This record gives sequence, structure tokens and C-alpha cells, in this order.
Amino acid sequence: MAAENQALSPGQRRPDQVATRLERLILDGVFRPGQLLPSERRLCDRLGVSRASLREGLRILRSKGIIDTRQGHGSTVATLLPVNQQSPLMHLFKDHPRTLFDLLEVRALLEGESARLAASRGTSADRVLITRRYHEMADYAETAEPIDVERLARFDHAFHLAVSQASHNPVLVHTLQSLTDLLLSSVFASVKHLYHLPVPRAMINQQHAQLHDAVVSGDAEQAKQVALEHLSSISQLLRDLEVEHDRLERSSMRLEEWQ
Repeated sequence: MAAENQALSPGQRRPDQVATRLERLILDGVFRPGQLLPSERRLCDRLGVSRASLREGLRILRSKGIIDTRQGHGSTVATLLPVNQQSPLMHLFKDHPRTLFDLLEVRALLEGESARLAASRGTSADRVLITRRYHEMADYAETAEPIDVERLARFDHAFHLAVSQASHNPVLVHTLQSLTDLLLSSVFASVKHLYHLPVPRAMINQQHAQLHDAVVSGDAEQAKQVALEHLSSISQLLRDLEVEHDRLERSSMRLEEWQ
């Protein structure tokens, strides 16, 4: 919460400056969609502004749809991206599994760079969160019996999201968050189809460990390389499974009576 501690200078205490400061905190992920903002008193103390300026700044954010305020319940950060009202394109992506490989390519482009940036820009607080998310995922994968595929997929996604947040690039972070449902579908597919196989499972676990170690140690190029190899190898394994499935299907059809 270091960003929150930076008080505005006396010349920056106009309501529009207060609103800009709060917008920056939201962009940086200090305050996240659905999160209740601190009390007015705490915000005034942290930002070094008067209550009147803060209230006017909050009014500006409400007018932009960035926060929602309920009488007696305070203000929360609004949902910045559509969740339930998905575009027709998103439905097409979700309903046609072959787009999975296109999605994995996009993930490689975005997550490879986010891993590199996280290793070079991440703070000690970022590294603590990345390590926490990594151990939540790794501990569950090691101890759960049987493994709940959806739950493991969410742990996996949370780990990769923590890495992206440490990039300190708000556009990159919010782009990835806007694809949450699609990203979860790709993680779910890899866990569902690969994690029950000993060799892919060991590979995925090792790559996650390598990614964690590279990011928290600040090795930017290694972090990027591991992230790219992780997604590339998953894509190739899923393609191999698809080819094998097609072969089995053709063989089965040849055995059936068609007349």
C-alpha cells in the first residue's frame, strides 16, 4: 500500500486532483473492482486532503461510473469491465474449443512480457504475494486427493495473475483481467487434460516452480523464457492429445457397421 501513502502536495488538493489520485490507485490495483474504499477519515489522512475535497473527488468518480456509493455502506470500486453481458465474439471464443490454441498464443505474448516486467519491477510486497499464490497452488496440487480440477485451475490462474500484477503496467494487468473467463478456460483445459498424466503433471509443476523462482529472484530474461516455454509446451501437449484423439476416432469409425 506504499502508493496510498504518498500525500498530495498543498497545490494538488483540488477535487479533480483528488479524483485523479484515486483513479491512479484503482489503475494500480491498490483498490480493486468490488472492493470497499477506506473510510472518508482514513482517505483524508492518507491523501492529505480535506473532507470537502475528498467528497467532491468521490462525486467526480461516481459521475464517471468508476465507483458506486450506497447510503450507509460507503463507496466501492465499480466493475470496470463487463462480466455477465459478454459480446457475441466472446461467446464464439468460448463455444469453439479450437480457439484454445489461439488463446494460448495470446497468453504467451502477454504473460511472457508480464513475467519479465514482474522480475525487473516487482517490489518486496509483490514477491510476497507471488510466493503466497504459488504455495497455495503447489500445496493443493501435492496434498489434494482427489484433485478438484476447477479449484486447481483457479489457484493456477491466481498465481499467474499475481505475476502480471507485479509488472506494474496497469494496461497489461487490466487487459489480462478482461480476459479472465477465457484465461480460466485455457487453464482449466490444461489441468483437465494434462494433470492426470504423470509426465505433463511433473513438467507443469516444475515450470511453475521455475517461474516463481525467476520472478522473485529478479531474473527478468529467465522469467520470460520460462513463461514462454510453459505455455508453448502446454499448447504442444494439447495438440498431441487432439491428434491422438482424432486417430482413435478414425480407427473406431472403421470398425463400425455403416451398412
